[in-house]
This record gives sequence, C-alpha cells and structure tokens, in this order.
Amino acid sequence: MRFLEQFDYYIMNTEQEFVKKGQEEEYSASNIQVLEGLEAVRKRPAMYIGDIGEKGLHHLVYEVVDNSIDEALAGYCDDIRVTINEDNSISVRDNGRGIPTDFHEKEGKSALEVVLTVLHAGGKFDKGSYKVSGGLHGVGVSCVNALSTLLVAEIHRGGKIYKQTYSKGCPTSQVEILGDCDDRGTTITFKPDSDIFTLTTEYKYSILSNRLRELAFLNKGIRLTITDMRDKDEQGNPRSETFFSQDGLKEFVKYLDATRGEPITDSIIYLDTESKGVPVEVAMQYNNSFSENVHSYVNNINTIEGGTHLTGFRRALTRTLKKYADESGLLAKLKFEISGDDFREGLTAVVSVKVAEPQFEGQTKTKLGNDEVAAAVDQAMSSALTNYLEENPKDARAIVQKVILAATARHAARSAREAVQRKTPLSGAGLPGKLADCSSRDRSIAEIFFVEGDSAGGTAKQGRDRNFQAIMPLRGKILNVEKALEHKMWDNEEIKNMFIALGVKIGTEEDSKALNLEGLRYDKIIIMTDADVDGAHIATLMLTFFFRKMKELIENGHIYIATPPLYLVKKGNNERYCWTEQERDTITAEMGKGVHIQRYKGLGEMNAKQLWETTMNPETRILRQVTIENAAEADHIFSMLMGDDVAPRREFIESNAHYANIDA
Repeated sequence: MRFLEQFDYYIMNTEQEFVKKGQEEEYSASNIQVLEGLEAVRKRPAMYIGDIGEKGLHHLVYEVVDNSIDEALAGYCDDIRVTINEDNSISVRDNGRGIPTDFHEKEGKSALEVVLTVLHAGGKFDKGSYKVSGGLHGVGVSCVNALSTLLVAEIHRGGKIYKQTYSKGCPTSQVEILGDCDDRGTTITFKPDSDIFTLTTEYKYSILSNRLRELAFLNKGIRLTITDMRDKDEQGNPRSETFFSQDGLKEFVKYLDATRGEPITDSIIYLDTESKGVPVEVAMQYNNSFSENVHSYVNNINTIEGGTHLTGFRRALTRTLKKYADESGLLAKLKFEISGDDFREGLTAVVSVKVAEPQFEGQTKTKLGNDEVAAAVDQAMSSALTNYLEENPKDARAIVQKVILAATARHAARSAREAVQRKTPLSGAGLPGKLADCSSRDRSIAEIFFVEGDSAGGTAKQGRDRNFQAIMPLRGKILNVEKALEHKMWDNEEIKNMFIALGVKIGTEEDSKALNLEGLRYDKIIIMTDADVDGAHIATLMLTFFFRKMKELIENGHIYIATPPLYLVKKGNNERYCWTEQERDTITAEMGKGVHIQRYKGLGEMNAKQLWETTMNPETRILRQVTIENAAEADHIFSMLMGDDVAPRREFIESNAHYANIDA
C-alpha cells in the first residue's frame, strides 16, 4: 500500500500549493469521476495487488495460478504449468475444465470476457462451483488483465479451441474458434504493463519456483512445473523444475527440517481431518534445534501474521502436552513453571486450513480473524496429539524431555536477558560506548548503521548527517544464533550492545518471546558491510540474528542493507560510481580510452565524503529493504546456510555461484 500513501501525499501537497497561491477552482458535478470497468485497477493498482514493485509483479502470476489451484481443489485439475517466455511474458496452463465461453445473458457477452473484464466475477461466488478459493476472491485474473499490455486466453473446452486477446483490460478481438481438440484446460498468457510496473517487469525464476514448490506441498497430488525460456543450457534446453508431493505437509516438514538438526521422534505427527466443518491439515516434528519453526496457511495463502488457526494449534499443543507431562510424572522434579514457548522450541510444523469465508486482518491482511476456526483446529489437534502420545510412548517421552531442556535453558537465559534489558537509555544506564548516536529523538526520521569494523565505523561517523544518522561499529563477526542456546546469545558483547542501542525488549504480555518495539529508537536499521566474502558473511550473521530473534523488525519494514558501489570509474576529473559490472562496462565504453577503474573491496577504501555520497546520503544511496515474501523458504535457507550440515550448504553455493562475486 506504499504506492497509495505516496500518491495521496502528492495530492495533498498539490492541494496545499493551490491554497498558498490563492487559486480557486469551482467544485461541481463535473469534478466527480466515475471509474468504469477496470479503470479503477489501473488508476490504483496497489489497492488490488499490494504494490507496483517486484512483489506486485510476481503477484500477477500467483493470481492466475490460484485460479488453476481452485480447479484442482474442486477436483478437476492436477497439472499446472508456468512458463517464463523469452520476452518476459508469462504463460499459465492447466488441465481444468476451461473457463466457460458461452453467452452470459446478464452481461451481454461471453462468460470468458466477463471473467476477464468484470471485477468480482467468477465461479468462486457460486458455492456449487467452488467450496473454497484462494487469491483475491474474484478480482484476480481481471486485475492481471487490466495491468497487462497483452493478455491472450486460450480455452480448450467441449472439443473446441477458443481464443480471445486483450490489452490493458479491454478486448482486442472477439472470442474465436481456432479448431478442434481432444483435451481441456485454460492457458493465460500475459505481459505486464511497464507503465504500471515502472521499477521492473523482469520475473525472477527463484521467487516463482519457491511459490510453486510451496503450493505443491500444500496441495498433494497436483503437479506444478516452471520453465524459464530465457535460461537455456548449451543444448538449448530451458531451465525447468517440476514439483509434486504425494504426502503433502509431511513432505513439507521434511523439507523444512532437512537443514535444522536431527529429529528427536521416529515419525512425523500428522492429521488430515474436518473439524466443525473446517478442513484441517497439520504436520509437525520436533528436532534438537533451539528455535520454533511454525508456518500457517489459509486456502494456500501464507498467513505470516498468524491468526485464529495458529491460536487454536498452539493452545491445543500446550494443553495436551502439559496434561501428558503432568500425568507421566516427568515434571515432578522441575523447580519452575513450564511456559507455552517451551512446548514449541525445536518444533517444525505446518498448519493448513480451508475456510469458505475467510476474514483477514492485520497490517498486511495476512492474519486470519475467523473465531470459529480456532475451536476447530484446537479440537482436531488435541484429539490427534492425544492419540499419538498414547500410541508412541517413546516419542512422547523424548518430546517432554525436550520441553524440560527448553524450560531449563529459558530459565538460565532469563536473568542474563533481564540484566541486558535493564541497561536501556530510558533506565539511565546509558548507551554502548561505541555508539555515535544521532541528535534527533524523532524515531520516524532516525536511522542507525551497523558498520563492519572500527575503521569503516570511523569513516562513517565523519561522513554521516549527525542530526538523524547513528553509527554503531561491530567488532568482528557476531555470534551465529542459529546454533546457540539463548543464554549464550546474551553473553555476546556485540549482541548485547545491539539490543541496548536499539532500545527494544524481548517479551510482551501475550508472548514471552515476542519482540516489544515500544522503545525502538530508529525507524531504519541499516547493515553496512564490505562488498566481499567476509562482509557478506557478517551481513548473513546479522540477518540470521534479526530473522531468528527480532523477526518483527523485518516484518515491520525496519531492516535494510546498504549498497556501497563496487567500482569507481575515472577519467580526468570525470568520476562515476558503478554498482554492477554491467554498469561499469557501459560507463567505461562511454568514457573511451584512458579510463582508470578502482575496485572497492571494503568501506575503508572510501573517504568520508565518498561514503556519504554513495552509500549514506538518502538522496543518492541505494538501500535494499529486507522483506519476507516466503517465510518457509527463508527459514529453510537460513537453517541451511548457518546450520551444521555442510552438504546442502555446499550444493546451494555451487548452484548459485554464478550469481556471486568473489574476490581472491
């Protein structure tokens, strides 16, 4: 929704300028605009797809795929193929029933044209056609049409092949019959409008493949294939992957757990049932790691903010395990209380529900609000877990012992954490000695740079704007929290200083492990490291720390990565900074002969003025905001990169080596 905020801000300022200049305009009926058809989508695209950046661009694909998934959920489709074409257009093909092409009496045109040009039109509103559906509930494919310069719909249905073309939401041809066929299905090909998606119209294979993998796990028995025609090997074969899961969430948990540590139970706890009219599917397993890894979905939508289904799951988990542990006598010698967090340490779980009328709330509309779902999940989970514990006493004992270990570690870490959190600026204990704070107390404009090393930190202090920019040098590499018990984290000097500098605390009334942001002192938290292997490692360690211990900072958009230039291209007095090799080559060619190229391997190679101009000045710098589009995949990658298992890490590095720049 950031686009809307910027747009409204611009309108507001423009109106203020009219007032200042004393200009008066007549306000009458002629000023009232009525946006017809898909005009509203093109006028305010962010209202419909979230934003007009990379996220919104890829969301177009998800909306078309969601229609195919809905066909699969209804039992009419089991094969979905996504192709990134050479011109960066997208084709989505399924073997479902095919969008109807017959005449729609009420709208006076074909049903195909109605689906593609009318908001809130589709079979999802007919409960006889679809019981549940994902996507934007009837606005998805029409929005894709509105925001594309070209959309081609090809329908195989009733032995005939139908085709219709569109541009920017308007039909450019009638529905025509191309010939006969002996199959069925829908193929939608579209090319995003660069006038709408001004930042980029280039699709990323990794983003789309991760989503398709996730959908395959969430919808067992459906085959999803992605092919990238832009990326071909020496034999001319395009890059392609097929995702298929026979066991669904059980395989999802195995995938997530592959890099997290050793399982402590012999089998995955699994349930697939219907409770109080709500289909509930859960898979979970405990391992010997120290963090909770629970992901929740509603109608295939990743509810990153949780909701009532997650509340029901946690409530049943805590109550059922606590009852078993009490009755078994395993907690008799424990001298302190067990908390709900202790029952989730080392837990990997996926909770998926299908809801006919989902009600979403929260900042990003990804938090389920249906009260009845909590009771449904609670009942289903409690029954299944009780049976599992009774039938698997060895696993049950291992889980309770893991809970006791977690409680003991939490108790040990509590005093250490409280000691650190008492040392906050508000308590009068002062800030870390190395922190060069900003003078402004306005959090909305304040930002802090976590800088690699004292040398670069000193340069940053000289180059910064003291009014709103704080500098915190980090000595060496911080603790890898992926492999450390919590009390070890609180013993780490650099991490303690980061907590004190930021002014945040761990623990709220609702959740003892949640991050309390009330005391947060900076709106932007910027990681600024060298553009080399060591710098990348430090940045990854910090991102692991924020992801595991301060995820709320990422979810609320506070974490950024600074992007220092890689090169300085110089000829005489003409100096140009370059952030990519392509940019370097282009500028070098423009300047001609006699060009000197300097490769920046570290922040310390720039003076204060250069660092300010390239990396710290808000008007010229490039900041990359850290977001979590796919929490499950992010969790998997962090576990793989920072865990103990070397083999998957090596495989990841080898397969992605061509994206990396490594200096000897």
